Amino acid sequence: MAGNVVQDKSFHFAVAIVPVCRKIAKEHNEFVLSRQLLRSGTSIGANIEEAIGGLSRADFAAKLGIAYKEARATSYWLRLLKETGLLSEDDFRGLYNDAEELCRLIASIHKKAKVPIPRVDSISNS
Repeated sequence: MAGNVVQDKSFHFAVAIVPVCRKIAKEHNEFVLSRQLLRSGTSIGANIEEAIGGLSRADFAAKLGIAYKEARATSYWLRLLKETGLLSEDDFRGLYNDAEELCRLIASIHKKAKVPIPRVDSISNS
C-alpha cells in the first residue's frame, strides 16, 4: 500500500486500536466503551476505503465525511477512556495524536473534494 497516505494511516491506526481495545476488555472487564472505540477506530479506514471506491465525487465526499465523523468520535472515546482510568496515558497519547492527525487529513481532503450544493437562485426554471 504505497501512495495513499490517509488510506495507509487509517489502516495502521485500526491495527493499533485492536490490541488496545482487547487490553481494556481484559484488564478492566469493560466491554461497552472498548467496543465503541473499536467500532469507531476501525470504521475510519473502512469509510476511506469506501470513499476510494466511490462511484461519484458526491459519493466520495459523503464517505469521507463519515470517516471524519468516526475520527472525531474516536478522539472522544479515547479522551473518555483516559479520563475514567480505563486507558493509560501511554496508550492514550499516541492514539489520540494519530486520531487528531487523521481528522486534519480527512478534513483537508474532504474540503477539496466536496461537491458544492447549488444555490437556489442559480437554478433555472426550465
